Amino acid sequence: MADEALSAGAVAQRLGVAVTTLRTWHQRYGLGPSQHVPGHHRRYTPADLARLEVMRRLTAEGVSPAEAARWARQAPDTLAAVGASRAVLRRRDGGGTTIPVGRAGPAVRGLARAAMRLDAAAIGETISRAIAADGVVTTWDRLLRPLLVGIGERHVATGELIEVEHLVSRCVSAALGAVASAGPAPGPPRVLLSCADEEQHSLPLEALAAALAEAGVGYRMLGARVPVTALLAAVDRTGPAAVVLWSQTRATADPAQLTALLTAPSRPLLVLAAGPGWPARSLPAGVVRPTDLTEAVSLTVAVHDSLDRPAAS
Repeated sequence: MADEALSAGAVAQRLGVAVTTLRTWHQRYGLGPSQHVPGHHRRYTPADLARLEVMRRLTAEGVSPAEAARWARQAPDTLAAVGASRAVLRRRDGGGTTIPVGRAGPAVRGLARAAMRLDAAAIGETISRAIAADGVVTTWDRLLRPLLVGIGERHVATGELIEVEHLVSRCVSAALGAVASAGPAPGPPRVLLSCADEEQHSLPLEALAAALAEAGVGYRMLGARVPVTALLAAVDRTGPAAVVLWSQTRATADPAQLTALLTAPSRPLLVLAAGPGWPARSLPAGVVRPTDLTEAVSLTVAVHDSLDRPAAS
């Protein structure tokens, strides 16, 4: 049993609620951790988790917290089994009350549940906790991308979840922005980040900005929908060593934008065409197309470090 017991943070991730919510349920309704080892914090057993799952499900369906807690305490095993059966049926028929996240782990499923409830506090807390524990790149790849892809898939299939996408995007942007603004990176900004002309999807670029800040690399972020004339003006003003141009869709991935960068008077040392919009086989010579966030960070950090490295005598 000890091996199966969970901390409050782990339970919050599985349920997609904030840790403060768990504390409230514990203090007001007695739905707290039951396992106690002398000298250690109390931990949640599988039975505790079953009760809390019932509590979460019933409150999400509009039942008052007091009434939901009464049912959760009264028959946790039976109610949890009923809830699990409903969840299985929803997954099988593709119901619109869930976000498809494939084989993603419990943290992603918990975040997806919080997203469906529009629980901004739980979403923000989960993301911030993951970044603090694992860093920006891992959090983006293992937690955020599966959720964002799942929301996109459900929207394409049903036309729904626009409100979920908007709320989640704001929460992700806020968490990444907190990392990016935690402190100025030492040295001059040598990386310029920009979306392609008319490209509005900037979250992946914000993830790169946060990862660069985490790595101590100075950068400038221009954001969404940057016309090529404005991009070239920014390059001329700042003289960046690397420019990352993000495109989410083929509609915004005009290779002429990359050619303009390569032929600019202040041509950067590295031009990255980031994002799935760029066609890999028709990029201008001299442009690098990173396959993921990890590679984009690695390439830009390498350019930054090469400029900071003392010249050989």
